[in-house]
Amino acid sequence: MKVRDITDIIESFAPLSLQESYDNSGLVVGRPDDEVRGVLLAVDVTEEVLDEAEREGCNMVITHHPIIFHALKRFNSATYVERCVERAIRRGIILYACHTNLDSAPGGMSWQVGSMIGLGNMCVLQPRPGNENAGFGVVGTLPVAESALGFMERVKQIFNVGAVRHSDIPAEDFMVRRVAICTGAGGSLIDDALASDADLYLTADLRYNDFMRGEGRLILADIGHFESEFCAIRILYDVISKKMCNFAVRKSVCSRNPIHYLL
Repeated sequence: MKVRDITDIIESFAPLSLQESYDNSGLVVGRPDDEVRGVLLAVDVTEEVLDEAEREGCNMVITHHPIIFHALKRFNSATYVERCVERAIRRGIILYACHTNLDSAPGGMSWQVGSMIGLGNMCVLQPRPGNENAGFGVVGTLPVAESALGFMERVKQIFNVGAVRHSDIPAEDFMVRRVAICTGAGGSLIDDALASDADLYLTADLRYNDFMRGEGRLILADIGHFESEFCAIRILYDVISKKMCNFAVRKSVCSRNPIHYLL
């Protein structure tokens, strides 16, 4: 199996043309014609994940986040990024990232989170110009309305969240039925969530002032970046496995949240 055989499958689901201009999705280390013995799926390339890849005989690591996001000026093992890239090159480990193209793809990240919490009638929250089926975020409806605290507690359990940061609940009896979602850093879509008439906006990486922008009618809930994007592993596994059912694709057990919670 060659690298291009795997990346063609991924890119048929999440074309690289959907990535943002600042992104670095695609083949980061390796060549399209390199042979692949096994694939490991993770959220990030870390030294622990590379340990796991070597231990499991996987010479290709596919992640959501690109290990190289900004230009590297030197390779002297000073940072984990440099050490991981150096190691991948020396050991012949192929690195591939599927980032904002997976965020924007129909059926991608926010769609997966919506399905996990039971949303129906989903549509794109911020469509791409000229393509209403692709873009960032989704908005949809729950089968039945839930209390705000009850809904957030359910989300906390589903995504194994250490803590849910949220804005004011507009009223004691406030119910959540319509939910907007953007996985990862979603502060830039708050206005879209307000315009969608959602009762609650589920996202991550909100800043202090963001929590004041609900205008008394929208709850903003931050479940954490890693927690909202861990589903990338499931999506990529399903996409690859459907076309390569007999090929060795593994979900990383060492892909972990760099943020810890003191309870």
